[in-house]
Amino acid sequence: MRILLTNDDGIDAFGLKVLYDIASALSDDVWVCAPVLEQSGKGRGVSLHDPVRVRRLGERRFAAAGTPTDCVQIAVSDLMDSPPDLVLSGVNRGFNLAQDVTLSGTVAGALQGMSLGIPSIALSQCLDFDLDIEAQWQAAQVYGAPVISNLIGQGWPADVIMNINFPDCAADDVTGVEVTRQGIRNLHEMHAVRRTDPRGRDYYWIDFHNYEQSLIDGTDLKAIAEKRISVTPLHLDLTHNETLHRLKKTLGGVAPKKVEAAQ
Repeated sequence: MRILLTNDDGIDAFGLKVLYDIASALSDDVWVCAPVLEQSGKGRGVSLHDPVRVRRLGERRFAAAGTPTDCVQIAVSDLMDSPPDLVLSGVNRGFNLAQDVTLSGTVAGALQGMSLGIPSIALSQCLDFDLDIEAQWQAAQVYGAPVISNLIGQGWPADVIMNINFPDCAADDVTGVEVTRQGIRNLHEMHAVRRTDPRGRDYYWIDFHNYEQSLIDGTDLKAIAEKRISVTPLHLDLTHNETLHRLKKTLGGVAPKKVEAAQ
């Protein structure tokens, strides 16, 4: 099995070393193409207006001055002599739960692999951002390869990626594995912090509040809170079918020519 690795934390991130060890337990044909610089929060960003320069760091190891999406596309299109059988993206340092998945460069790397017809998995090692500590990587290190092996044995649809999150605890404290649905945080965590530079001009840091959330059974949020490995199948179809069917009854057909009064 030929495996391509990428991430959004950058080519020198410790999580990529963890991922290489995970992949090496599954195959001896492992390739790496990861961003030169951290690309967290870049989502499915693509470098459309700037050239993406690539440095060869080894026989099967490359660093690209672009996003995770760029890395996967360039590796599959040109760097590799044949396409990979699996794309692994991560191991991200932090959460990719609930709404995080729409921002995540880690998830985006897996989505790009999927869009190229390659089975793809995103992996994240959760941690407590309130504490000035490094992530506990043991859960990902111990359980990453076995969980992936199990998923490969079962297979999944071509338009789906697997999003794996490992709980923030020692490997011995992991309480199990749960196949989950994507949760929704009930409180708005992102906010803009305004500051002033020495010349009196305002600038902003985008930051996050760490609010306590309502935990619903069956979600990725609750599984991680209870120290279980969360495995969530994700896909790109964002259509809200209930609203689709409701609108078809009133808006479908002849195009409207009259402005409706606001309700």
